[in-house]
Amino acid sequence: MDNRISVVPGILLTLFGLLLSGCLSPITLTRAVIAYDDAITESQSKQLLVNIARAQHHQPIHFTGVSNVAATFDFRFTAGATPALTGDASRTILPVIGGSVAENPTISIAPIEGEEFTQRLLTPFQEAKLTLLLRQGIDIDLLLRLMAKEVRMSHGDGAVAYRNNPSDKAGYETFRRVVLHLSAIQDHNSLYAEPINVERSWTIPAESVTAEGFKALEQEYQVSYHAKDKTFTLRKQVEGGTLITNYDPNLLSRDERARLHHENEQGLPHDVTFDIRPGHYGGDWPLKGDFRLRSFNAILNFLGLSIAEEPEYHVEKDNRTPEVAENPVNTMDLIVSSSAPSELDLVMKSHGSYYGVNTIGPQARWNREAFKLLSQLFQMTVTEVPRAGVPSITIAK
Repeated sequence: MDNRISVVPGILLTLFGLLLSGCLSPITLTRAVIAYDDAITESQSKQLLVNIARAQHHQPIHFTGVSNVAATFDFRFTAGATPALTGDASRTILPVIGGSVAENPTISIAPIEGEEFTQRLLTPFQEAKLTLLLRQGIDIDLLLRLMAKEVRMSHGDGAVAYRNNPSDKAGYETFRRVVLHLSAIQDHNSLYAEPINVERSWTIPAESVTAEGFKALEQEYQVSYHAKDKTFTLRKQVEGGTLITNYDPNLLSRDERARLHHENEQGLPHDVTFDIRPGHYGGDWPLKGDFRLRSFNAILNFLGLSIAEEPEYHVEKDNRTPEVAENPVNTMDLIVSSSAPSELDLVMKSHGSYYGVNTIGPQARWNREAFKLLSQLFQMTVTEVPRAGVPSITIAK
């Protein structure tokens, strides 16, 4: 009888200990991962607001990235048994159970500087990144108002640049009207942003191709042999730059696609070409030109100066533009206050004032989307946060 009394509690204690440690580990790990994720996301959001404030005051921007988070967890479980203090002490055994969790995180942060600073913050965005965001369903007017420096349109006497800058009244209003026109076409689901595919062909002498070389060519090209002149013709579909249109570019003739491909190739990697033609939705105002994209540093400067020094203002759409769903005054409405506004989602104090994104009122959704897009653009500048070889700070808790 005494053996049963001593063995059963031991088995129960062992089973309970296994269950406790098995449940505690994943719960603690999940909470830690979510906590680190929240902390890093909030840190990045606040850095964005601080750098907008720096841009407003014509101060240099600076970002610090988290390059590594390493956390170790020590799960400890103790168990035992003791006689009851009351009742029949010779027969009643009570378990004594204890547990603890120790966390030892190490977080490494590295400033963005040197060549990384140049590539991430000073280099203009390439068209492929704007196209990628456009295919995620983001409004083209929000994208271009944030990312584009200017629109360049062809006229009889050459191309004219219209800057996305409120201090340039004529240029700014033209830019806004062009963007609104594309937005109206997008609202009607009639806007295309597709690469221009063309077929390229090459002719080479048959005697210059070995058997091994022929097998390699077949994997990359469509190969046809001409016995008359003993030559091979190689054909391959080549994907060109993106073209924003109000028609399906795949329905164009081969010669027309080749011409557009050639024109697109003449532009810079951070130029986005558009071609709005008559006969399609939005064709009452035919447009042709390029948007020149900004760097991330230029985006922050634009937002910072728009707070007070170069404020944006309402621009009415062109008479030839169909109805548009939204036309906010500000690309991203920022609130600067001497006291902390409690009703805003995110607030950061800088330069003696509190900065926040206006998430109240009819344009709350637009402003939230604008700040989310700004955060996405910052993430899209990331190549790789260095883990060694640069000055860094390691924080051990």
